[in-house]
Amino acid sequence: MDKQKQRELKKSVAPYAKPETRSGVVQLINTLLPFLILWGISYWTLSISPWIAIPVAMLAGGFVIRIFIIFHDCTHQSFMKGKQANRIVGNITGILTLFPFEKWKRDHAIHHATSGNLDKRGTGDIWVMTVEEYMEASFWQRLIYRLYRNPIVMFGLGPLYLFLISNRFNRKDAPKKERLNTHMTTVIAVVMYSLVIWAIGWEAFLIIQLPILYVSGVLGIWLFYVQHQFEDSYYEDESEWDFVKAAVDGSSYYKLPKWLEWVSGSIGYHHVHHLSPRVPNYKLEEAHNSTPPLQKATTITLLTSLESIRFRLYDTDHKVFVTFKEAKERIKQQQKERALRKSPSLQE
Repeated sequence: MDKQKQRELKKSVAPYAKPETRSGVVQLINTLLPFLILWGISYWTLSISPWIAIPVAMLAGGFVIRIFIIFHDCTHQSFMKGKQANRIVGNITGILTLFPFEKWKRDHAIHHATSGNLDKRGTGDIWVMTVEEYMEASFWQRLIYRLYRNPIVMFGLGPLYLFLISNRFNRKDAPKKERLNTHMTTVIAVVMYSLVIWAIGWEAFLIIQLPILYVSGVLGIWLFYVQHQFEDSYYEDESEWDFVKAAVDGSSYYKLPKWLEWVSGSIGYHHVHHLSPRVPNYKLEEAHNSTPPLQKATTITLLTSLESIRFRLYDTDHKVFVTFKEAKERIKQQQKERALRKSPSLQE
């Protein structure tokens, strides 16, 4: 795609990058109200059986994903019209989802500015190593990376790490505003949880809140993971990296059933979001449907997205994700080819 077409593509989605306060308020109501109702039903059904309360709590966990998408839009200043309105809603939804507004806003902005850039990985991203980096890494580096990319660790322990560690601490050079916001989010969440525990007891609280946090954490990590970790995703060195190509070729269109699309705040239109982060979630589908070039983005479904679990390393030579086994076989093949070039007699 040449520069002229890139400019035209960005221009074509510009009309949708306009938040609407009314749409934002409606979404807050149809998201927060069902979440609170489900929380209440889960508590009420505890008197009948925990095995009824837990599934209801898990449904409430799905709404936490939708709350998080509202929070996410607020960090882009794309959910409500005013900057202050976005900050207020963002901090409230951040407390509900246990994400500090200022910290995540900074990290996610870096993710958008560097997604697919091999020379600027490391902030707001899923950890990705290239085949070459992995083969040159030490035993311990490989072990840590293998554990990190293991589905049991990533989706089993990932939510605990995210909520209890990653979201609770700042980087050493974080400005005062960011550090205070992170601590404020934690303190308010602790006070809120303490009041609920005082009101209903810690056993009831854990039976309800743990499934909510775990389901939302697993689904949130999955959505973030799968929309950049598909086979032919876009990765380039700094010298070749291009923002528009990274957005359209490096982010997938996750085609979900309509009800899941609604629950996930249309974040499946991830290519549109990366091309123009100021497009609010409630306009992503419209932007996609009205822009033919965007409809050519890599499309994945619930079934095909499961393939991404296999991908572990990025092969910069072939521009694709590969498994550890495939990477090993390719390295062996490359070594064999080098040996043949150095010793022509071996070809006989």
